[in-house]
Amino acid sequence: MEKPRRAPRGTRKRDVPLTEAGIYAAALRLIDQDGAEALTMRKLATALDANPMSLYHHVSNKEAVLRGVTRTVGAQFRTVALENAPWQERIRLLAADFRTLAHRHPGLMAYSFSHQPDFIQPDDPFWTALTAIVAAAGVPQPEVPEIAALIVAVVIGALTAELNGSLHQWANLKPPGPDSGEERPTDAAPRPTGAGPEGPDQDHMFRLVMNTLIAGLESRLTADDDGRDVGRR
Repeated sequence: MEKPRRAPRGTRKRDVPLTEAGIYAAALRLIDQDGAEALTMRKLATALDANPMSLYHHVSNKEAVLRGVTRTVGAQFRTVALENAPWQERIRLLAADFRTLAHRHPGLMAYSFSHQPDFIQPDDPFWTALTAIVAAAGVPQPEVPEIAALIVAVVIGALTAELNGSLHQWANLKPPGPDSGEERPTDAAPRPTGAGPEGPDQDHMFRLVMNTLIAGLESRLTADDDGRDVGRR
């Protein structure tokens, strides 16, 4: 009796039905491995052992897959709640946890930062936590979204430069001047904590970004308070 012929890979019926969640999970594994730009619907179908055309019953195209993966990862964002801590400490922790997520999925996050301006939505855990912290700092309610948006822009800019290596390169640029090429004198001030032989490391640079952001917001809040005090006189 002749044995039934095995269907080619990618065309035979799967034992487990396709689902959006399964498609996004497989896509994320491929993105973590090769980057978002390398993802194709054919590669995704192969990873799922499915016919490429069957994917289109669940997702319309590659961009829809990338958006779905981004939403899935964003919904998984978690940060430690420190409601009783100063807002400065809370915002440092939130940014650090967001940075950890970016380094966990660098290919996806780098793509989202540069190609998906709407990847942060109003109900995202990160945005919800950030706006609550900004409000707790004393920012007037009408300005909370603006200040939060500026914080997101600075943090994402720093993370983008960190992920693609630009931040490390820029941190090692010598300032112009007659002394830029000279050796550092032995009695000069020591390097900042975290600085290596080739310049400050990424952890130090990110702390510097957050300290600068926080100092700027503190200055803004102090100026606003002074203005209100003058107006009451």
